[in-house]
Amino acid sequence: MAAEMAEQPEVLARLAARAAADAAAVRTVVPHPLAGTVFLARGSSDNAAVFGRYLAELWAGRPAGLAAPSLYTRYHADVDWYGYLMIALSQSGATPEIISTCQAVRGAGATVIGITNEPGSALAGAVDLLLTTDAGAERAVPATKTVTAQLAVLVTMAAALGTGPAPGDTLAGLPAAVAATLDDPGPARELARRWHGIDRLVVAGRGLGYAAALETALKVAETTGILAEGMSAADLYHGPIAAVYAGAPVLLVNGGGPADADLAGLRLLLDSRHAETAALPVPAGLAEPAQVITAVVRGQQLASALALARGADPDAPAHLTKVTETT
Repeated sequence: MAAEMAEQPEVLARLAARAAADAAAVRTVVPHPLAGTVFLARGSSDNAAVFGRYLAELWAGRPAGLAAPSLYTRYHADVDWYGYLMIALSQSGATPEIISTCQAVRGAGATVIGITNEPGSALAGAVDLLLTTDAGAERAVPATKTVTAQLAVLVTMAAALGTGPAPGDTLAGLPAAVAATLDDPGPARELARRWHGIDRLVVAGRGLGYAAALETALKVAETTGILAEGMSAADLYHGPIAAVYAGAPVLLVNGGGPADADLAGLRLLLDSRHAETAALPVPAGLAEPAQVITAVVRGQQLASALALARGADPDAPAHLTKVTETT
């Protein structure tokens, strides 16, 4: 896991360099007019899809959402997909329900773009355009470099749909920021020492940062067995805040955008109630999408450090496999 995390600056630099070419390829297949964009994924890729959903709706000016694969694999829904774009994310390109859902919606009129780390996978035959993350083989069970690579490709994809900034500009400072974060493991290790004995954790973010909160919670849960839940800061104000007041610590993930004001307000409230809160720093001066991706790397650091502090192996968590073949 540590070795694959260390490869992220190089992977991200490659993706930033080819961003203009990827954006041009996306523009050649996008439906005109575009009715909307729907993201299809599971696991860490589903957290990346949340990030893509925010960017696509924000920059394309058309509705975006998340697909429910069981509508097609279990309910065999008959849906008119003409004018819609589906973005299917799968690190392995081999998840059966992702492949079959792509085939179903493509047959019903959708244009489908696949994002995967495996160019020769089954996903390639089920989509109109395949974008590879080019991250190299990933052997640790927790996905790291493939996730941040997906996020970078989603910046490019979303920018190609409408009025977003040039993807090369958004991604320009990202490799250096991720390298600086990886060179500074101290904050994550210190927090892991402080929290090594916890059995539950809430990870809160909002806006684009919500995706980083979800991914951080997943990484902590799968590497340590801690019951970690990612959620929107807005949702935390409702019933789940009772768990915080009962002692569950909260990790606040700042995305570097307008939603950070909500995180600041939440922290004031939690501090006033003597709840256990923390945040991890990322380099300053980044575009919001790049800051969110860097925050995901901080979450990876924390998950690895917590696992080691608890005597667990972050590379191969018990009872988990690299590819989960949901159908």
